[in-house]
Amino acid sequence: MDIIISNASDKPIYEQIVSQIKDLILSGELEQGSMLPSIRNLASDLRISVITTKRAYSELEAQGFIETVQGKGSFVAGGNMELLREERLRHVEELLGKASREAQSAGISLQELHDMLGLMAGE
Repeated sequence: MDIIISNASDKPIYEQIVSQIKDLILSGELEQGSMLPSIRNLASDLRISVITTKRAYSELEAQGFIETVQGKGSFVAGGNMELLREERLRHVEELLGKASREAQSAGISLQELHDMLGLMAGE
């Protein structure tokens, strides 16, 4: 599991971890039941505080992406694929909203925006 922390990012470190682990789960790279590194191991690997890693794991658990079993570790949660899909759809909607507002302020028509999206999607 490769997680990259950027000190130049405007996102806090724990949010960067949450975002990247969510992406790995949603892409299928981390499958249901997969064991995550321990909080201490991840903190050591990333050279960050254990508290920061704990906060990221707590956030992921609160959102239903992972489950923690006392004494065994943290695992990718099962049965929440619809929840995960909804999370991803919401994110895409936010990005499309930003793109739409930007296009509107630049005087780009809806048809031009559709054409751009078609090109980006490889149509």
